[in-house]
Amino acid sequence: MNDEYLKSFIINALKEDVGDGDHSSQACIPSEAEGKVQLLVKEAGVLAGVEVAFDVFRHLQSDIEIHPILGDGTLVKPGDVAFTVKGKVLTLLKGERLVLNIMQRMSGIATQTREYVKLLEGTNTKILDTRKTTPGMRMLEKEAVKIGGGENHRMGLFDMVMLKDNHVDFAGGIEKAIKTTHQYLKTVGKDLKIEIEVRNMEELRQVLAVGGVDRIMLDNFDPQTTREAVKLIDGKYETESSGGITKETIRSYAECGVDYISVGALTHHIRSLDMSLKAI
Repeated sequence: MNDEYLKSFIINALKEDVGDGDHSSQACIPSEAEGKVQLLVKEAGVLAGVEVAFDVFRHLQSDIEIHPILGDGTLVKPGDVAFTVKGKVLTLLKGERLVLNIMQRMSGIATQTREYVKLLEGTNTKILDTRKTTPGMRMLEKEAVKIGGGENHRMGLFDMVMLKDNHVDFAGGIEKAIKTTHQYLKTVGKDLKIEIEVRNMEELRQVLAVGGVDRIMLDNFDPQTTREAVKLIDGKYETESSGGITKETIRSYAECGVDYISVGALTHHIRSLDMSLKAI
């Protein structure tokens, strides 16, 4: 994970939460008081965000004592203790909510991702996330997907060309969209992979006639049409299924032979994993 991004995220998140001071703690806790807390897991799932939590505590107090017990990616159950931290009580209380917000959400994403990944066991299809993330938390949420066993799609608009339906329509069609994209990349000196979305078999045939892409996204295809599309593509390009795919239907798409299935729900429709930070 990008160190500069993480540092900036922690600074902004603490500014949002702490403002000009944690007055609840400062009002009743002596500044020199020291204490110890443990991260207690209260629900079964996949642990994620441990390393980020440590960065939060170290940002607040450089000499804080951290004792790791369980790492990112560990399958956890109620009662498990992920780590303990010893330091100034004001530090522990100041970082408590941010640490929990990060770990609960990242663990929820990792847990859900693991569920999707397990549904595809025995196939060659990989699970991808999307850009449907919480603003400001994208790198953390995509890291949680990786911890859960999934893979990252593009990080943003800058690291891959993805020609979706609106791009194609505004550009004047598939052929124009692809050709002008190549001209643009040559002009700006960028070497980016190109993915194009198709909405039906006719658009797929147009893409195959033009070529010049790396991956074809089959958007809102049903399993039968997906199978036909994969057969027509015949391994010439990477394939990705997307749109309305659920836990109940995902296996049927994987069995069509697509290389990837992107699932927006990995990051935008999740339930955080329950945990707490308790004094010991």
